[in-house]
Formats: sequence, structure tokens, C-alpha cells
Amino acid sequence: MAIATAGGVSFALTDEQKALRRLAHEFAEKVMRPRAAEYDEHSTHPADVIAKAHELGLLNAHVPAEYGGLELSGFDGMLIGEELAWGCSGMATSIVANALGTAPLLVAGTDEQKRRFVAPLVDEPILCSFALTEPNAGSDVSGIQTTAVRHGDEYVLNGSKMFITNAGHAAWLVVFASTDRSKGHRGLSGFVVPADLDGVVVERHLDKMGQRATDTSAIAFQDVRVPAANLLGDEGEGFKIAMRTLDFTRPGTAAGAVGVAQAAYEHAVSYAKERVQFGQPIAMNQGVNFLIADMATEIEAARLLVWQAAWLLDQGKRATLQSSYAKRFAADTAMKVTTDAVQIFGGYGYMKEYPVEKLMRDAKLFQIYEGTSQIQRLVIAREIFLPRDEK
Repeated sequence: MAIATAGGVSFALTDEQKALRRLAHEFAEKVMRPRAAEYDEHSTHPADVIAKAHELGLLNAHVPAEYGGLELSGFDGMLIGEELAWGCSGMATSIVANALGTAPLLVAGTDEQKRRFVAPLVDEPILCSFALTEPNAGSDVSGIQTTAVRHGDEYVLNGSKMFITNAGHAAWLVVFASTDRSKGHRGLSGFVVPADLDGVVVERHLDKMGQRATDTSAIAFQDVRVPAANLLGDEGEGFKIAMRTLDFTRPGTAAGAVGVAQAAYEHAVSYAKERVQFGQPIAMNQGVNFLIADMATEIEAARLLVWQAAWLLDQGKRATLQSSYAKRFAADTAMKVTTDAVQIFGGYGYMKEYPVEKLMRDAKLFQIYEGTSQIQRLVIAREIFLPRDEK
């Protein structure tokens, strides 16, 4: 959030960060927004948008330089993510999901694994997925039923995953499975699973309420033989790897929520200036301008929480609490702001020809994925009440 300087504390972006933000904003405005309504209506996978984002370096921005990437900071990623979600959060989710997919390898992968799976993403717009959630195991990862049984130099995976972003288009997935069911979450392990292995089956594309311009699929693993070399870390480290991954990616999800809220706010302000009732613009009505004042305040607060979490992570500091602050507040803010934007538009806001109804549908998902708002509250409470050595 704040950048320490010789003169104290600064919230100013560098010239490079301003240029990066402007690049992402222009891409969102010129490439994403013109396609947003159509891709939302038809639930179209935005392959063309992803390819253009890759050309500009907006995909896989965090890949380390030693693997050919730009190695942008987490903070830089927040700037990109907010602008892309401002353009269309469905398309943005398809783009930034690669950060979620690659994070477990960057956190726990060997050099050989990173060169094999991460480095190729720099050369082509290849997608990858993070496969943790199951039909009967969402917030409670100890309920994961997918198993991985060691047979010589391979593990045999069986099970299914649900709500997996880009699963229908991914080249590989990081899959979390139990290698010891008796240990609960301590028996989980992570594997890099190429999508073309025998037994990897994309069962169905899921038809969603919002963020429809991103593929979300159910995927099954039927006697999939995965090389033991694809194990991330050691057996039993999967839960730790997954939680470290989410600490890093939750601020990015929160940044997307800020982008959606910002878009809804801008539409509401513009409409309130133009819409005349009782002889004056509705912006002059206190019932409306108080709503807009609250929108502006809460968006700014959410953005600063996102920046703080990203800054802490870039300093190599533990940011579990701040990441949950950001995710919880930004997601709830996006839902509130988009709902109020629809209210300001009145009957027109409920119509698909106006942009705010889509933003309201899109916003809801931020309160659900990568840890619901209720789970974020549990994390926050745990951080507050448990002594550091018990966390």
C-alpha cells in the first residue's frame, strides 16, 4: 500500500506502474468491453482476448525472469487485474487464472518442474488450472475425496473436481488429492497433471449466473497415471501449498472486485448526471448522491486494502490476515456497489441493454470463489484470536 521513502510514506505509483496501469486500461477499454455483452450472453471462451493479452505481456506477468517471464511484482499484478476486471470480469478471470494455476509451482515446484510447465507459458497463450474444489468439498478441504495412490514411479489419480476455471481449455492442472485419507488435510498432496493424459475427462461446462465469459467446468480423473516427478514438494504438503497459493492470489481476486465496483460506480455517476426527474438531474437528489458518495468511499478503502496486502507479499512478509481483509471487504463492496448502481438506474438498470445488470451478476462470484466472504471472516477471526505460534 504505502511505499517507504526517505521522506516518509508515499502512496504514489512509479512512472512504470502508471504506464502499466494505462496499458491494461486501454486493453480493457478497446479489446474487452466491445466484446463483453456478446461473450456474456453466449458464455464464449475469450480465446482471442487471451491471445492479445499474451502479446502485450498481460498474461503470466509474474513468471520469473529466469524462466523467460517479466517477473512483475504482486503489486503490479493488482494494477493489471483491477483494470482487466473493469473491462469484463469474466474475461479477466480467464486471463488471471493462470496466476492461480502457476502459483503452486512458483511456491513449491522444483527448477525442472518450472522449466517444464511454467516456462512454455511465456512463449504461447497456454492456459493452466488450479483444481482444489470438489462436488462435496468446497471450503472444507479436509473433505477432499480425490485420491492419489503410489505405484512405482507413478501415482494413480481417481476423483473429480468442480468449478474449475479454464479446465476445458487448460494444458495442465495442479490437482490436490489425498495420498493418506487417515490424515485429513495433512494427507493432501499436489500434482501437476497434463490435461492430455488418459483418464482426464472434462465432464461438462457449467452454465453460470455471472462471469460467463470464462470457462468453468467439472473435471474427472479416472485411473490417471501421473509421473511421481510431478509431485509438488513432498507427500502431505498439499494443504500448505494450497493455502500459501491462496494467500498470494486472494489480493488479485480482491483487485478484480475493485475493478467491477469501479465500473459500476462510473456508470452510476454518468447516469445520475444525465437522468432528469422532477426538473433536475437525479444526482442532485440526496438519496442518490449519498449512495454515490458511499460507493466512492468504499471502493477507495477496498483498493487500499488490496494494495496493502500486495505490498506486504512483495516484501516477503506473511499477509494471511491482510489478504483476507482485502478479499472480504472488496468482494462485499463490489456486491453492494453494483446493487446500488442498478438501483440508481431504476427500471433501466434491470435491463440487459444497460451494463449494470451484468456487473451485478458478475460481482456475486467474488463473494464465493477463492474462499467465501464467510470463510474470510473465519480466517480473520482466527488470526485475531490465535497466538502466532498456533497458526
